[in-house]
Amino acid sequence: MRFFLILIFISSLFAVDKQKLLDCYKIFEQKKAELEAKAESLIEKQEALEALKNTYMALIKKKEKILKLKEQEINATLKKIEEEKKQLLALIKKYQKLLEEIKNAKLDKITKSYAKMRAKNAAKILEDMNPKDAIEILQRLPARVLSKILEKMDPDKAAMYTQMLQKDVNESSSPLNSHRG
Repeated sequence: MRFFLILIFISSLFAVDKQKLLDCYKIFEQKKAELEAKAESLIEKQEALEALKNTYMALIKKKEKILKLKEQEINATLKKIEEEKKQLLALIKKYQKLLEEIKNAKLDKITKSYAKMRAKNAAKILEDMNPKDAIEILQRLPARVLSKILEKMDPDKAAMYTQMLQKDVNESSSPLNSHRG
């Protein structure tokens, strides 16, 4: 009987342990199912994230391609503008030179007219002129004609024009001016 009691006791222990073991399996199965559901959810989220990442990268590549095309267009436009700027500067230089030649030709013609005038008449006209314009004419006159005109001018005006002529001669023969481009 003792043996029987021990056997009942041991079987009851196993029964309790068996019940606990069955309960543990149920809990394990529930946790396993929960973890599998979470894992499935994470996999879905990861796939969605990958799809979003791929879409975003494709969009970035498309934008980069558009940006490169725009950059090439801008660079081509800038190059074209630079070429046009060079052409315009060359034209400006050409026309400035042409204007200077016209001005010089006109001034030469005026100077010849003053050289042919009587000194008294030329002196009177030059005295009434803007000094800058008068000096341009006086500078171009031959020395003997210039001296005759200055002789017929008011002494103060003649002195002023002489100083202006001297100043211009000094500036044009200065070493600093000879190196100007």
